[in-house]
Amino acid sequence: MKGPREEIVYVPCIYRNTGRKKPDFLATVDVNPKSPHYCQVIHRLPMPNLGDELHHSGWNACSSCFGDASKKRNRLILPSFISSRIYVVDVGTDLRAPRLFKVVNSEDVFWKCNLGYPHTSHCLGSGEIMISTLGDPSGSGKGGFILLDGETFEIKGNWEKGDKIPPMGYDFWYQPRHNVLISTEWGIPKCLGYGFDPNDLKKGRYGRRLNVWDWTAHTYVQAIDVGEDAAPLEIRFLHNPDAAEGYVGCTISSAIHRFYKTEQGDWAAEKVIQVPSKKVEGWLLPDMPGFITDILISLDDRFLYFSNWLHGDIRQYDISDTRKPKLVGQVFVGGSIAKGGPVTVCRDEELQSQPDPFFIKGKRVPGGPQMIQLSLDGKRLYVTTSLYSAWDRQFYPDLVKDGSVMLQLDVDTEQGGLTVNESFLVDFGKEPDGPCLAHEIRYPGGDCTSDIWV
Repeated sequence: MKGPREEIVYVPCIYRNTGRKKPDFLATVDVNPKSPHYCQVIHRLPMPNLGDELHHSGWNACSSCFGDASKKRNRLILPSFISSRIYVVDVGTDLRAPRLFKVVNSEDVFWKCNLGYPHTSHCLGSGEIMISTLGDPSGSGKGGFILLDGETFEIKGNWEKGDKIPPMGYDFWYQPRHNVLISTEWGIPKCLGYGFDPNDLKKGRYGRRLNVWDWTAHTYVQAIDVGEDAAPLEIRFLHNPDAAEGYVGCTISSAIHRFYKTEQGDWAAEKVIQVPSKKVEGWLLPDMPGFITDILISLDDRFLYFSNWLHGDIRQYDISDTRKPKLVGQVFVGGSIAKGGPVTVCRDEELQSQPDPFFIKGKRVPGGPQMIQLSLDGKRLYVTTSLYSAWDRQFYPDLVKDGSVMLQLDVDTEQGGLTVNESFLVDFGKEPDGPCLAHEIRYPGGDCTSDIWV
């Protein structure tokens, strides 16, 4: 695959739950190795409110609008996971110094849609913007969608139609050529919002379904069960718009499921990767899952990547045979099972010994690999280490104290393989307002997880 090399990236940075009374901000990071500001934050756009919990972002226009000369990718959509505000950021005026364009207040989200806790934002071929949600305004689970006007960014209402709505929501992807949208489920916001409580397991408080929608009718038509408390999070169709299959990463069950269209025309899923839990002492539970928190597919649909936030490794699989992914790359960059830490691994189906602590440029990296983004040519994988501030605080207190980082892995696109770029480190522990938690990574021109081809 070919495309312009990324020179800057946008990264939401979070201060909620850090003890620092500062607003979240959007960081512009220089990733051009020829630049004198390489690996530095070159601009910060603070939000006008405290406690938003910026999380994911999307575009006002992407590849789904290809061919429409009236559409420009010049606004970044930033839903706030906790406050339910939606920020619209102008990146068209100055790519390297974004400015705030509009704020959609949470009251509008609540009253016009009866939804809250917005998560994933995708633009549509119509020019509208669609945002998935985890719940209703009270924090109960509700997997609906907010629809924004692509010009005014006013809320138009709900995308979904009919009385049937999934009990939870999270991420989504659509494939118009197969008349389908599939959404996922993390859990009930008022349960997961303050941290992970094992007592919430086996009580229907974490997601277990892939929810299938009729794309043109906007109706909920099928649920695919991937297991109790599986918590399916990030979902990706193959990029080929004709493809009728993709993958979803299940966090708590630490499994990758392939979903696909059947000969009958409905949808099904099969587990194709299982990351074994490790028997441990000195941790929250006696079994530690890998905790798959982000996945992506290379633009040529050849490789699948995912992060194990708790075990601390990033994996690369060859998916030339989509039903039989083959592990071809793996690297540990932190996590909870490093030698010398509080956790002792008693039984491990995969490793002979606990991995060494991860240091880069003399810094021991707190936390584990979480959000990932791949360069357009597939040769560089960027990684950040924060999941969600309340869970960061619980699982990795040092991450909240010291701040997260962004790393870069070099990718072998021929045979497969991952190696850490030892010269690349963005340390968000050195921010002027104190250490913060960096989350999703976006390229100004679109990337593997923002763009859908129709």
